[in-house]
Amino acid sequence: MAAMGFHAAGGRQAPPPVAAAGGGETQRTQYPYVTGNSVIAFKYKDGVIMACDTGASYGSTLRYKSVERIKTVGKHSLIGASGEFSDFQEILRYLDELTLSDHMWDDGNSLGPKEIHSYLTRVMYNRRNKFDPLWNSLVLGGVKRGPKGDEKYLGMVNMIGTHFEENHVATGFGNHMAIPILRDEWREDLTFEEAVKLVEKCLLVLLYRDRSSINKFQIAKITAEGSTIYQPYSLKTYWGFSHFENPSQGAIGSW
Repeated sequence: MAAMGFHAAGGRQAPPPVAAAGGGETQRTQYPYVTGNSVIAFKYKDGVIMACDTGASYGSTLRYKSVERIKTVGKHSLIGASGEFSDFQEILRYLDELTLSDHMWDDGNSLGPKEIHSYLTRVMYNRRNKFDPLWNSLVLGGVKRGPKGDEKYLGMVNMIGTHFEENHVATGFGNHMAIPILRDEWREDLTFEEAVKLVEKCLLVLLYRDRSSINKFQIAKITAEGSTIYQPYSLKTYWGFSHFENPSQGAIGSW
């Protein structure tokens, strides 16, 4: 029995720790455990709006309900993250070091959203090449004054380094459910009030259709004047639709 990994007393013996190349125990994220859900962002008339819920799942269990996944980066940018929350915290540490180093130059300039997005693409691709990825999809938006005035920027990068810039982006399940809505209804001249209504429509669709979503959302905006991250709030819902009450009615098959 001992050869099969059991103690003589009958208990299962713990497996030996996996050693890293340096000799110690590995600290890598082998699989995402506590994960956040979709992030939605798009440009509007004065800047960029970003939104997500505040839930974080432990596997398939909705374990945490007050996790903030939108943060300010420097003077000109906002970042939102889906995926493993501890990896997002590590990315925030990288960004803190980057913005501190940039500030210490004291040259009157500061990193804009385009530069920070470029930095994140290199970080994610580098970790992917080491087979030690950061299990996140990141959305980076911001506004910075350029040669043509205030320039809005919005881009995303995923865990293997795939990245692009777009007028509207969504991660996670939002990439399937929210992007079609944004393609139909997004306009470049949306006011902030219209942008809030549009993003709430996307969040409500995700709440109805994604089991990992919760009815507690956070919205943030960034303009030339700076960033604002609003307090979480809930949306009014209606669950009385007949298809919600009896989803299998009329379905083909034995289920």
